[in-house]
Amino acid sequence: MIIMRMRWEGLTAEQYDQARDKVAWEVDPPEGGLYHVAWFDDGALNVVDVWDNPDDLQSFVDTRLMPAAKGDLGLPGEPDVSVHPLHRYWDAVHREARN
Repeated sequence: MIIMRMRWEGLTAEQYDQARDKVAWEVDPPEGGLYHVAWFDDGALNVVDVWDNPDDLQSFVDTRLMPAAKGDLGLPGEPDVSVHPLHRYWDAVHREARN
């Protein structure tokens, strides 16, 4: 599993909501996507995702997220993204922990 951390300067909550609606990741979850958390601070969107593997993340970015973000929606700038191997997570709701 991997962690994806993204910060996108200048993106608003309205633009994030438009992207969420257009890409429909909550209605049609991407293969391998496990958790998504988003928040705003200092004029930037911040996201932390957990994915099964980097290939699933890259496929989602290439085929769904960026075509909508840059093509259909014309979102400004570029996100700052880093991907890291996941050491461990704990799901409090399901009382499950994994490495």
